[in-house]
Amino acid sequence: MSDTSQITLVKSKMTKSIKQFFIQIGDLSYFAGRFFKEVFSLPFEFRELLRQCYQMGVRSLFLVGLTGFIIGLVLTLQSRPTLIEFGAVSWMPNMVGISIVREIGPVITALICAGRIASGIGAELGSMRVTEQIDAMEVSGTNPFKYLVVTRILATTLMLPLLVVFGDLIALYGSALVENIKGDVSFQLYFNTVFDALNWGDLIPATIKSFFFGFVIGLVGCYKGYNSTKGTAGVGIAANTAVVMASLFLFIVDFIAVFVTDIFYEL
Repeated sequence: MSDTSQITLVKSKMTKSIKQFFIQIGDLSYFAGRFFKEVFSLPFEFRELLRQCYQMGVRSLFLVGLTGFIIGLVLTLQSRPTLIEFGAVSWMPNMVGISIVREIGPVITALICAGRIASGIGAELGSMRVTEQIDAMEVSGTNPFKYLVVTRILATTLMLPLLVVFGDLIALYGSALVENIKGDVSFQLYFNTVFDALNWGDLIPATIKSFFFGFVIGLVGCYKGYNSTKGTAGVGIAANTAVVMASLFLFIVDFIAVFVTDIFYEL
């Protein structure tokens, strides 16, 4: 194959990939629009919503808590020698607290949930699609989109901020534990210093973007699973691509949130 043919082939593949990407963005936007249309229509599936909140919230507590605890330990252990070198070790609670609450806690928790929740939703709905359970629900007169999709997106949107708060507290406890052992700082003094350093400008943006993180995770997971194709192999593809796309969108949403917050701070 000549160099010209190879270049043409590469250009063709790139064009096809870009085209497929924008098609998916359009389909995802339509999927989101359908969610906002269905979420306000009757009947409301409260029982299924509560079940999904339990599945995605309560069952993620251990994983989120363990991750947060390790992050708090590692961040403090890594930062402590540098702060000691500059004689600023007393600023450790302020630095760790603001870092975790503003950015590290929400983003890491969202990524952990993207790996657990988005893949689970993608695999569950994908298996229902390929085994024609969703088609059977439509034939029986049930609205599968409202029962399966709306409840899961609402559950992730509501549960992720709570998981972020839980993960932040556990991470701060891990950091306080290191300071208590290495710096002989009491837990009460540590947390008092952290809460004095935080203000509403730290808490409100982090909380608001956590709702968007949860919405993105639920939306992408449901979109990939609900539109799964290619038989049983499509279930694995749906679960895998749900994690990848959700993680990518999480970083995009985080960038937009930080950019908008920075504008308001300047105003």
